[in-house]
Amino acid sequence: MKQQLKQTISLLLVGFFLLLAGKADAHHPDQSYLYLRIYKNAIGGRFEMTAKDMNKAMGLNMPDRLTMEIVQPHLETIYTYLKSRSDFKSDTGEQYTVRFVEPTVLNLKEMEDFVRFHFEMDGVKEVPDNLEIFYDVLFDKDPLHRGMLIIEYNWKLGIVDNEAMFSNVYSPGNTQQTLSLADASIWKGFVALVKLGIWHIWIGLDHILFIVALILPAVVRRKKEDVPLSLSTAQDGWQPVERFKPAFFYILKIITFFTIAHSITLALAALDIINLPSWLVESIIAFSIALAALHNIKPLIKGKEWLIAFGFGLFHGFGFASVLGEKGLSGDYLVPSLLGFNLGVEIGQVLIICMIFPVLFLIRRLKIYPAIIKYGSMALILIALYWFVERAFGIELAWGAYLGL
Repeated sequence: MKQQLKQTISLLLVGFFLLLAGKADAHHPDQSYLYLRIYKNAIGGRFEMTAKDMNKAMGLNMPDRLTMEIVQPHLETIYTYLKSRSDFKSDTGEQYTVRFVEPTVLNLKEMEDFVRFHFEMDGVKEVPDNLEIFYDVLFDKDPLHRGMLIIEYNWKLGIVDNEAMFSNVYSPGNTQQTLSLADASIWKGFVALVKLGIWHIWIGLDHILFIVALILPAVVRRKKEDVPLSLSTAQDGWQPVERFKPAFFYILKIITFFTIAHSITLALAALDIINLPSWLVESIIAFSIALAALHNIKPLIKGKEWLIAFGFGLFHGFGFASVLGEKGLSGDYLVPSLLGFNLGVEIGQVLIICMIFPVLFLIRRLKIYPAIIKYGSMALILIALYWFVERAFGIELAWGAYLGL
């Protein structure tokens, strides 16, 4: 039994590292890529190729390291080639034509650069259940070359930010394939946005630190409202809470006000009613951490922590809006996208609280706990001010790299 358990764990570890390796090799030098973005009644996407492959396919002479100035003179030749080597139509016979828009260059440090040839499909009145795709790029010159089809975005399939999971693989003997789009539902898209909201909270260090600043004093109460937390054991200004449940629900209430606030501004930004510069939003988010931490040392709004959460939650919402914009979610299925993302953020926050709060509750009676609050809050203030300077003035402070900031 133990041997089987060890084998199972070993297989899981191997699979995990293979998965990481597969994601790391999402761009491989012997592959070209076709990305698709499936919207409600429209389809867009892009071709991606290296200079080496374009030189081989079209007889060009471009260097491995690319800029748009290098690519620009060859655009018409490349566009003509890609159109002649690809074809898109529905399973019922509707023919779609590719219309190229502004290209971009993807610079990869340890690999060749890729050029992204973005396009929109004309003729799409309704997204078909099946898309017939012909792809014959470079196969006549390199039989080992492979074309990788990736659905980067399809809300109803539950795909919102995919760059590594291949749907179809094209080869010299397999240039015509069918891409199924029928297994789609609004529920899948909604669940995908919930997951995106959870993930965004878990990878957003500034949002996590804001939650930490709010949760640190949640297991203690000030004896006098005008007495700041002290390290003195003789004249401390705090006392531990007696019961878990009221304290836990109190911090949940504060975080819920944070969610309500960022939901409001996220909707306003997504509807393009209010838009603020990203540097200003990110700077205020950093400042919110510092202010929430300072409140732990000396009360700024007595007994009104929910006001801090609500006030700065408004600015965190503008930060979340930029995430949805990057995923292409500003217009397609907007209402369920907002609901799903906000629900995911709330779930992510509650999970963080559920991990941290019980630990704090267990140690709340220790004499060192005032030090944890005071010096922990001071550390949060320093980190927040570091971020504020970088974001507000557009500079990169060298010493922050050594601290993992």
